[in-house]
Amino acid sequence: MTAADSRISPGLVDAAGRAAAVQRRTVRVLIGSQILGGIGSSTGFSLSTLLAKEITGNAGLAGLTGTFSSLGAACASVPLSRVMAARGRRPGLVLGYGAAIAGTLVIVLAARLHFYPLLLGGMALFGSASAVNLQARYAGTDLAPAERRGRSLSLVIWAVTVGSILGPNLGHPAEGTARALGLPPLAGAFLWSGVALCGAALVLGLLLRPDPLLVARELRGEDVAAPKRLTLKESFAVIGESPRAVLAIAVVAVSHTVMVSVMSMTPVHMNSDGMSVTVIGLVLSVHITGMYAFSPLVGYAVDRIGRIPVLSTGLAVLAVACLVVGAAPMGSRAYLITGLLLLGIGWSCGVVAGSTLLTESTPDRVRPSVQGASDFVMQGSSAGGAALAGLVVGTLGYSWLAGLAVALLAPVAVLVAVTAVRRPGAGAGAGAGAGGAAPDNIPGRSVQEDAAPQVP
Repeated sequence: MTAADSRISPGLVDAAGRAAAVQRRTVRVLIGSQILGGIGSSTGFSLSTLLAKEITGNAGLAGLTGTFSSLGAACASVPLSRVMAARGRRPGLVLGYGAAIAGTLVIVLAARLHFYPLLLGGMALFGSASAVNLQARYAGTDLAPAERRGRSLSLVIWAVTVGSILGPNLGHPAEGTARALGLPPLAGAFLWSGVALCGAALVLGLLLRPDPLLVARELRGEDVAAPKRLTLKESFAVIGESPRAVLAIAVVAVSHTVMVSVMSMTPVHMNSDGMSVTVIGLVLSVHITGMYAFSPLVGYAVDRIGRIPVLSTGLAVLAVACLVVGAAPMGSRAYLITGLLLLGIGWSCGVVAGSTLLTESTPDRVRPSVQGASDFVMQGSSAGGAALAGLVVGTLGYSWLAGLAVALLAPVAVLVAVTAVRRPGAGAGAGAGAGGAAPDNIPGRSVQEDAAPQVP
């Protein structure tokens, strides 16, 4: 044994080994639940605007399904994060899926009754599935070492790929289920969504043990029985102390808003051009591939190259994507496939890099609350974007929507440039002192780690 080895505490080695073992199990369980959750979320959501248009006959009102889904996700983010802060990741994630399952039943009833307000209420509950799928990415970082945070987070996001690509293509067979039950054909997608979400909830409820957040607190020496929970206002105060946390939330929120606004109205645009549900499902599957399939590569780049360069690339790719779909001739599948693929890749870069930056820019003890506040902003802003998207497409057209999305990216690009030229860690406040903002010249390392080893 070397002199250096003799200075390593056996307790620290044991703690590190336990953290690594629980982390491996956590990621495997999250991957399983995210596959089912991806099927549940995408199967219904991909056809929700068509169901709304069928009920109302109005393309502008159809866009409100995405709005209410995002509003539901935003409203669920804060209470779910508070449940996680108090009791761990598992109870909060399972509770969110339970609300989404209830939403699928409400939507099926709305389709049967041809009642639009009930559809919107169901979509708000259904949005909880999106909140869970997003919160799960943070569960993958609770025990991850700083130099692998980006990859751990991206693996959880990647797991949605299988379900989310498969989901939009289940619309046709799901119609057969609905007809067999005497329901409107488009209601079948939500029946299948409900079954998949039940499976995801069971995987988490039975297998996410031990809870990664509770283990992380125990290893840090915190009192697990007395967790630190913040109100939404207090969470924003913590975020405001770190310029990089502010940047992270801005990038994540705008990336998600641009993606949801353009993607949610693409089925309506394609349907108006006479394209079938099968073709619409194919295009959306390509888009979802861009969102999730490349996320491990994005996570690797985040850890190796740095957070700021990757999120900057994401904003640029989103802008190009919007320009491509905005310039697409009527009936051009190639333009839409290319544009929506880039839209997904840009979203992945922004969300993976931004979420990683947020995680390490805020103190450990309050991270669940801050993460919930971030998702509240993310989903709330995308809800507004989806509502405006329907109005823009209904009055001005799809190309105008793409152009306005590019304009929305411009101020965030300026914020990235301003933050990038600042001295790393300057003004980080509490975030640097108790969780660490990662300087881009040392990708993956936190400020705190430079001072002393920590577990995890």
